[in-house]
Amino acid sequence: MAARRLSFSNITALAPMVRVGTLPMRLLALDYGADVVYCEELIDIKMAQCRRVVNEVLDTVDFVAPDDRVMFRTCEREKDRVVFQMGTADPDRALTVAQLVEKDVAAVDVNMGCPKEYSTKILRKLVSGVSVPVTCKIRILPSLEETVRLVQRIEKTGVAAVAVHGRFKEERPRHPVHCDYIRAIAQSVSIPIIANGASLDMVKTNSDIEEFRKATGTSSVMLARAAMWNASVFSSQGPLPVERVMEEYLKYAIRYENHAFNTKYCLCQMLRDKVESPLGKQVQAAQTNAEISGAYGLQEFYQQSREQLQARRDALQSSSQPDRPVTDGDVTTMAVKFERREYPPHITPKMFLLEWSRKEKLDQPLYETVQRSQDRAFQSTVTVAEKKYRSSLWEKSKKFAEQAAAIVGLRVLGIPEGRIGEEESGLVCKRKREREGKTNGTTDEEKSRKRLAADHQRETAKKGCADQR
Repeated sequence: MAARRLSFSNITALAPMVRVGTLPMRLLALDYGADVVYCEELIDIKMAQCRRVVNEVLDTVDFVAPDDRVMFRTCEREKDRVVFQMGTADPDRALTVAQLVEKDVAAVDVNMGCPKEYSTKILRKLVSGVSVPVTCKIRILPSLEETVRLVQRIEKTGVAAVAVHGRFKEERPRHPVHCDYIRAIAQSVSIPIIANGASLDMVKTNSDIEEFRKATGTSSVMLARAAMWNASVFSSQGPLPVERVMEEYLKYAIRYENHAFNTKYCLCQMLRDKVESPLGKQVQAAQTNAEISGAYGLQEFYQQSREQLQARRDALQSSSQPDRPVTDGDVTTMAVKFERREYPPHITPKMFLLEWSRKEKLDQPLYETVQRSQDRAFQSTVTVAEKKYRSSLWEKSKKFAEQAAAIVGLRVLGIPEGRIGEEESGLVCKRKREREGKTNGTTDEEKSRKRLAADHQRETAKKGCADQR
């Protein structure tokens, strides 16, 4: 397979950041001018267990763990510019993961924050085993000589670039970045060196990025915290108000169904010293993307997005599922949905199935409902006459899922389901009339008796008045 070569020369990149480098932040960085975006570091052991799933509802490719968690989500928009970073200590496992994702990413990166002897073995295996560029990211070692020798060994593995965080292992962001180390490294090798680590003390705005390039003698720069605080740092047009950046980020989070706690974490990082403001407290208290949207006044956008995604989900389900009964193990399934508007008031398929069961002297229908994690949708299975029935489509509520299961049972059994315009079956008509005739627990017959009694009382009263006159 021919390699899709992503260039690492003369780029500005979003650095890999745990809990930050997910799809919404990566797309936001690209919008503002980043050339390359790295995902958060993902551990090879977890990724190796994932299956690749094409998500037609979101237009994404998802890598889903056995417990249905989405470990990595990407889309066509970033396909030629996203770098997948992994944490690994095993060459074979690293290759397994790289081959799993290589069709959907522009490059694969290995986090070598604390380089070990096996690190270069991993790089060699990846370079020879995948079709996309391989890179790595390191911190500087205690001496310049050690660091230069390490990068020269890395260069021989065939990697496309090395990102260098200009701090020692024990140093933290408050410590100044060692630009002299990065410059010496860049001069010692022929592959691109990506300078990293200047967010706190050097890079505050887009114009500062160029100064960092000059200070390190590199053509490429990678930003972490500066981008996390305000992704418009990538924009050559100047910084945007963080409030606008947060709103644009949140729209992406809603559009791609980002996990609410990840969304909340990223917004809190953008709020920084305003995290205890009224808005910050609202965000911290929120438990869902709907509640977060409310804090930012995006309730309407959230609702419209949910409706659009649900409509797409329904359309895809309907087009991919047969409308005739299908045996799935011991369950008979059909692709049906419960539409409330198709039934008269007070009439539901569940009522028809219950009345039929009573008429046939059977146990009443038993419903078992499950909810899936990715979209919180429901699916129900009904057992009646010792047979099981289920709709293959998922519903937005438990009640609707049970009604859909009842519809499948009724249709397979050839029993009327009470839809508007359907020939009257007599199954629940009497029950319906009784329900509609009740007013505060009183039936039509009882009301008639009360009217007669009231008329009698009035006639008696009139007669009494006449006698008195």
